[in-house]
Amino acid sequence: MEETRYIVEVEKAKEAKDGRPSMGPVYRSVFSKDHAHPPPVDGLKTCWDVFRMSVEKYPTNPMLGCREIVNGKPDKYKWQTYKEVYDLVVKVGNSIRSCGYGKGVKCGIYGGNCSEWIISMEACNAHGLYCVPLYDTLGAGAVEFIICHSEVTLAFAEEKKIPELLKTFPNASKYLKTLVSFGNVTPEQKQEVEKFGLAIYSWDEFLQMGQNKSFDLPEQKESDICTIMYTSGTTGDPKGVMISNENIITLLAGIKHVLESCNERLHEKDVYISYLPLAHIFDRVIEEAMIWHGAAIGFWRGDIKLLLEDIGELKPTIFCVVPRVLDRVYSGLTQKISTGGFVKQTMFNFAYSYKLHNMKRGQKHVDASPLFDRVVFSKVKQGLGGNVRIILSGAAPLAKHVEGFLRVVTCAHIMQGYGLTETCAGSFVSLPNEIDMMGTVGPPVPYVDACLESVPEMGYDALASTPRGEICIRANTVFSGYYKREDLTKEVLVDGWFHTGDIGEWQPNGSMKIIDRKKNIFKLSQGEYVAVENLESIYDHVSAIESIWIYGNSFESFLVAVVTPKKESLEVWAEENGITGDFNSLCEDSKAKSYILGELTKIAKEKKLKGFEFIKAVHLEPVPFDLERDLMTPTFKKKRPQLLKYYQNTIDNMYKTVNNSSA
Repeated sequence: MEETRYIVEVEKAKEAKDGRPSMGPVYRSVFSKDHAHPPPVDGLKTCWDVFRMSVEKYPTNPMLGCREIVNGKPDKYKWQTYKEVYDLVVKVGNSIRSCGYGKGVKCGIYGGNCSEWIISMEACNAHGLYCVPLYDTLGAGAVEFIICHSEVTLAFAEEKKIPELLKTFPNASKYLKTLVSFGNVTPEQKQEVEKFGLAIYSWDEFLQMGQNKSFDLPEQKESDICTIMYTSGTTGDPKGVMISNENIITLLAGIKHVLESCNERLHEKDVYISYLPLAHIFDRVIEEAMIWHGAAIGFWRGDIKLLLEDIGELKPTIFCVVPRVLDRVYSGLTQKISTGGFVKQTMFNFAYSYKLHNMKRGQKHVDASPLFDRVVFSKVKQGLGGNVRIILSGAAPLAKHVEGFLRVVTCAHIMQGYGLTETCAGSFVSLPNEIDMMGTVGPPVPYVDACLESVPEMGYDALASTPRGEICIRANTVFSGYYKREDLTKEVLVDGWFHTGDIGEWQPNGSMKIIDRKKNIFKLSQGEYVAVENLESIYDHVSAIESIWIYGNSFESFLVAVVTPKKESLEVWAEENGITGDFNSLCEDSKAKSYILGELTKIAKEKKLKGFEFIKAVHLEPVPFDLERDLMTPTFKKKRPQLLKYYQNTIDNMYKTVNNSSA
């Protein structure tokens, strides 16, 4: 691939040898082409320095905000300044040390995003404790597993999560010795906990523990572990990803550099809505970036149905999302437009086409149509609070048509990023105002080296004219290893390169497109390999379906699928075809199954799929795949082994029916 304006080659390709596949050239962001490491910032070596320096620089800036409840109703946001938060962090830190805990101790934090979460985290940063987020949606028993595996000694928890923590006893009590509630503690809870030899404190009680005491902060290095963040993965127990101060600092420098190179930057007037889980690396590093720039962080109330209302009150400037949130925004907007009457629809469509045309000609989104931004698209902007200027999507692929639509109508930069917990979230990010990056995750973030490794068994060649292969990352953002799992670490860290397991394709402009997943490949009985994620992304284009899980194995010659249909689409089809019944009964209807199968076959023909890639039978599932049934990860990736276990009988019946009919 030729050098582009976005990336630069820093190492030549390597042909296959010693049993290793060939590797393509190593590329780096053109913004940092001569630098593998960020320039040093005086005094900035650890996550504690990020906060400490901002307190010195912006002591009176609002830092953490929550909505006040007045007469039972949510009111305005009430703010704590950087200095006020710092004073609380010092108190919590002194209390931690008073209990005898210091550098290297594992401290669990369990609960939804709130001020106390950040305060506890900063106290860990100050005194060198390893922050270990506890996250119940990693699956049944995950909290107990994480406490025992990482040997959490001290844990902070949201008041309503205390009963959940108590369920981890007696096993967790081998390690857990002190428990602190973000709120109150009942006498019954005290009694229960004391049975297991634990101490438990309310938030206010714990703040008093270190009163009139002072402890020196330990010396910390960039290479020190800052947090052990457990990832769900799609198989097996959660893995503890060890993330160092340097990992986070390097990423923050990369984010800063990439924005400044595009005439954008984060600043002290920025406002961020905190609702994505702090237990995940995506939100954690974004909040660190906000803190570094003296910005304000406002917390949601914890209810997805009330998120837009919180956004309306907070008026954020930076909005981080997972694609599912943007899919909902897109569906809501397109539905409103389609029911808005002929004049409104015509006006909108004209404004949309005009602005998109100008953006494709290279104009920035703010210059492409200022008039239509004010007259037509301002309502969309107001729906997101009125001030959003950067929307960053991550954790899963964002559909190209959704991204394209929102780039026009939100009057904001839509940036799509890619990374893993192991790479400290951000490894690639698309750039503002670059319309040709739609459908990609952009070039590497500054200070990240990236290359592709060929995957011959899937037909992906990193040295082909269109380079495709497994994405490999080398950078100071790459984790130190999996806690207590050197075997798994050696599998993914080879010669300094982290192997992501994702298949990418370099685009001519130097951006990366995610096209497949290395492990989600299986062989059918006739010996054909099926790259299932790639297939699912094609079938996802069927407008009548919400989601699809495709299954095949080496004992069968064809594919079957479990499909969640779109309720509105199926009901419209049923009405047109004289079929009655509620949504659940429609999903059982054989004609409805034939209709959906027909739509899938149409797209398969249109996309020129091979015969063995056609789906031969479907089961219609009225309930979307969800976390509650352990069918999805918290970042909405399908848990394929769990899906197979859950739908095993359904799968068996589909194969039996098709095989019998063709016998």
